[in-house]
Amino acid sequence: MEPETACRPPGRHPTIRLCLFVLGCLLLVVTPFIGVLPGPGGIFTFALGMGLMLKNSAWAKRRYARAKRRWPRHGRWADWGLRRASARRRHALEKARGRAAD
Repeated sequence: MEPETACRPPGRHPTIRLCLFVLGCLLLVVTPFIGVLPGPGGIFTFALGMGLMLKNSAWAKRRYARAKRRWPRHGRWADWGLRRASARRRHALEKARGRAAD
């Protein structure tokens, strides 16, 4: 029989999560330098870095949630850009409530 850890998805191991979080941080640090170059590279670098950080760090998720509570309009745009499932659920609930009120 295989060990129990062999069944884990590759993104769940703490070392891999830490490496992906550090990679996300590095991408955020590099973003201003890439943003100076012509083209939209900085936007993609920033989005990829934020995505990696949010997927692999509870600290980053808490900070993101706090920022969303403080600036809800910007949080909606960030959710849309990151294609977050929670944003889709909230949008569907708001749509359903809007229909029920009509």
